[in-house]
Amino acid sequence: MEEVPDAYRILKLRAEILELGSAIRQLQREGLDDAAAQLLIARKRARLDHLVKSDPAGVHPDILGSHRS
Repeated sequence: MEEVPDAYRILKLRAEILELGSAIRQLQREGLDDAAAQLLIARKRARLDHLVKSDPAGVHPDILGSHRS
């Protein structure tokens, strides 16, 4: 039963990472500082990696998709 919350957190982090990636690209296009967004995306990627690695026996490999954002 506990896999569901982890699965939800993984999906939520993936969505946040995609959104941050888009924000970073927009900031770069406009010539603005993106350092804070870069730091935040790195932290979220680390959190995602931790959740995935703590997933017992890879219960949710399909959630991660075939590529990283």
